[in-house]
Amino acid sequence: MDFGAYDHYFYAVVALLGTVAAAWFLLWVTLRSPWAEEIRTYRGMSPPFLGVVGVLFALTLAFLANDTWNAHDRALNAVHQEGDALRSIKALAAPLPQASRRAVEAAVADYARITVEEEWPLLARRLSSQEAADRLDALLALLSGEEISLTSQPATHALMLTQVTQVRVARSMRIALSRTHVNPLKWLGMAGLGFLTMISIAMVHVDQARAEILAVAIFAAAAAPTAAIVLVQGNPFQPPTVITDAPIRALVPS
Repeated sequence: MDFGAYDHYFYAVVALLGTVAAAWFLLWVTLRSPWAEEIRTYRGMSPPFLGVVGVLFALTLAFLANDTWNAHDRALNAVHQEGDALRSIKALAAPLPQASRRAVEAAVADYARITVEEEWPLLARRLSSQEAADRLDALLALLSGEEISLTSQPATHALMLTQVTQVRVARSMRIALSRTHVNPLKWLGMAGLGFLTMISIAMVHVDQARAEILAVAIFAAAAAPTAAIVLVQGNPFQPPTVITDAPIRALVPS
């Protein structure tokens, strides 16, 4: 397995195990370690202090989650725009002479077939298909050729060229989004804030062992799965939320 293509799954496991390890270590230090008595002398931290670090942690995680959801939405929009542009090309080609119309429809279907059969599985591995790129170039060459330009209205021809350009832009967008990687520095900063929040929780309850254990456990149970859920959705073309190829597959002749 190519680690570079599935790194977000690895980071999700690190987030889960790291949070559990950090919680266990912090509880051991404050309750069972040789320094536990010394640490208890710092009792008296005001509970509202938790809001200072906790809000920073929550905002950081929210921003990272927002980046992930935005990437998913942008990928979905790119796929739908690509499919809509291809359908528009077919519709605009309807008034053309039969030979030209069939050539355009065949080129559109050919590109759609290669995209869904060959390129779509590659997106999960952060790759793209050169064959799909060649078929798209062939479609562009056909639409910009003399035969189409002479047999179509100037406005219609210009619109077809605009639509095929839109296909290229949308394809480039979905490929770029499939190659998005986890930014370790962003997540390291979030992990640091999470650990500081956990320390704050422990120090607020440092003289109440059972309350401290419960509070730290609740925070870990809330933070770790949330971070893992965000991380595993780092690539819109990998499980658990895979962008569908239906808008383009609909153009492949059955």
